[in-house]
Amino acid sequence: MDVLLGKTLEELQAVALSVGLQKFAGKQLAEWLYVRRVTSFDEMTNISLKGREALKAAYTIGRHDPVREAVSVDGTRKYLFAIGDQFIESVYIPEDDRATLCVSTQMGCKMGCRFCMTGTLGFHGQLPAAEILNQIFYFDDLSNIVYMGEGEPMDNLDNVLRSLEIMTAPYGCAWSPKRITVSTVGIPAMKRFLDESECHLAVSMHNPFAVERAAIMPAEKMLSITEVVQLIKQYDWSHQRRVSFEYICWGGSNDSPRHAKELLRLLKGLNCRINLIRFHEGVDRQFPASNEKQMEWFRDYLTDNGITTTIRRSRGEDILAACGMLVNALSQCADKQT
Repeated sequence: MDVLLGKTLEELQAVALSVGLQKFAGKQLAEWLYVRRVTSFDEMTNISLKGREALKAAYTIGRHDPVREAVSVDGTRKYLFAIGDQFIESVYIPEDDRATLCVSTQMGCKMGCRFCMTGTLGFHGQLPAAEILNQIFYFDDLSNIVYMGEGEPMDNLDNVLRSLEIMTAPYGCAWSPKRITVSTVGIPAMKRFLDESECHLAVSMHNPFAVERAAIMPAEKMLSITEVVQLIKQYDWSHQRRVSFEYICWGGSNDSPRHAKELLRLLKGLNCRINLIRFHEGVDRQFPASNEKQMEWFRDYLTDNGITTTIRRSRGEDILAACGMLVNALSQCADKQT
């Protein structure tokens, strides 16, 4: 059966007509799905009983709960969602008066970054917009969303853009796009994202030198980091929309003065920020993590030379919920964890 979640207003209007309802019922469906976030047709009380029965016969809403949960000592929560016989994970990160959700866009990932555990899963399919939104709609207290879970969002751009439209459109959730950040390793589809969305962009850089980056990130051969930055510079970043560069620090590998100077050269003239990320050595010993002192030097050098740079606080490492650690480990658990 076809799924209603993830359909645009125009599509919902067509659904209404297809089951014998008036076109305006499409707007009612949108409100029930995206504003009130119902999980059953019986809750749609301003739609006739006959109309609801017709909808039930042809469609499902598309909502389902996670099958497992794990809680970190720092309060981070990781959730496992079943998609047929596959799984994905989402990470809920509470902090003071904010709550951020890290959502997945693919089942696994095909980018093959050598340092990323998620890449070891292989690629098992694209998530439809309904499954992207389902992760989000499980929570009712989110302040921000980051498309940084499993998968490369720009490699599933049709569904990502559809989900972003529904999250930001007046007929949908009416969120400001400034509450949403979409990540990428930098592939050609990024241009379409920049043209069609006002959401923030986060680029996984990790090394400013093409040869060194290509050795750990195969996507460099698709679109070089120089080309990525040149493309980004064609857009206006002087207002509320923001671009940031994610940069995992490895000791003696990409945290030297040489790398810092090249970052300054590469990003010169671009209004951006850099987020330094601690590497979790337990993932792979061939990439030793930078020490705290070197990361602080790297941060201060870049900031002092005009690029705002921060060290991102690591969250959820003990439950494999931190950056690059989503491998659907909860699918191996026998019982729900709390």
